[in-house]
Amino acid sequence: MAGKADSVCVLVSGGLDSAVLVHHMAGVHKSVYPVYVQSGLAWEKEEVAALQGFLSKRPSNMKPLTVLQMPMSDVYKAHWSVTGKGTPDFDSPDEEMEIPGRNIGLLSKASVYCAINKVGTIAMGSLGGNPFPDATPAFFKSMGAALGRGLGFPITVVAPFRGMTKVQVIRIGKGLPLEKTMSCVQPKGQAHCGRCNKCAERKHAFADAGVKDKTMYAKS
Repeated sequence: MAGKADSVCVLVSGGLDSAVLVHHMAGVHKSVYPVYVQSGLAWEKEEVAALQGFLSKRPSNMKPLTVLQMPMSDVYKAHWSVTGKGTPDFDSPDEEMEIPGRNIGLLSKASVYCAINKVGTIAMGSLGGNPFPDATPAFFKSMGAALGRGLGFPITVVAPFRGMTKVQVIRIGKGLPLEKTMSCVQPKGQAHCGRCNKCAERKHAFADAGVKDKTMYAKS
């Protein structure tokens, strides 16, 4: 069974990459379905609030945000992403940011949603520097094939920004309200902590892109 022509589901996290991606996809597809999957991670409340604010003014061909539930705290247990303790700090390498099987869970849940709604493409905001095994082109291709087989509905997983850096993404999205996005693992209300690995990545990328960083940080 074929999906709706020229429609795409975009997995959005509230961060810079997926926020720019969902608007980019709205410019090239007839219908865009933004989907956020809650897994019980420590920063999700703030992330969803930021995402809803960012999408409050959306293109006419973009559907309202859908929030799905995929609890993983029973598996992750004492992992920093659930407890909020021992989170990678400003100087931590990206490898310490791994959340095991993160994209496997997101894609599994989203694919069922897509099959029911007849949307055959899932887009993710994975960038070129992503070092994790569930963010490679080979993984996306094989995962899409497996999900499609299991659902009896063709699923294609794409990562349009996979060859880009965060600097390039910021330059693409510089006309968007990027200050409303949330890419922090220890947010202080709707402010970024300014201390974690994600805040460091964000600060450096804005500086390197030559784009003013309007983000509110609890610690400068």
